[in-house]
Amino acid sequence: MGWRRGQAYGPELRGRVLAACDGGASVREVAERLMVSPSYVVKVRQRRADTGETVARRGTGRPPSKMAAYRELLRERVAALPDATLSELRGWLLAERGVAVSPVTIWRALAGLRLTLKKSRSAPPSRTART
Repeated sequence: MGWRRGQAYGPELRGRVLAACDGGASVREVAERLMVSPSYVVKVRQRRADTGETVARRGTGRPPSKMAAYRELLRERVAALPDATLSELRGWLLAERGVAVSPVTIWRALAGLRLTLKKSRSAPPSRTART
């Protein structure tokens, strides 16, 4: 199986790139010889110079949520107002904290906190069993 778009190059290729750079070859020479882009060679060298890292970092899959800093506030708000709707929570976040998010973002944050928004029933439960 070969390399697929979106995946990091293997550690052996990174090692060869760094070894070739240490040997005094130019960025373009290394890129042509190892069939990678010149920007890749520059990035590998720069990462090693800045942090000392020679391996690829693990991908995160998605950017961090805007709600990460507000999770506990959201938990407290839902505890105080358990029958609030997603739209009401969205409006509260915008008014109180100036954070504009979609209802789906709030829903995902609630799911991550394992909280649900359940409306209380206005009528007594049915006497018949569910089918």
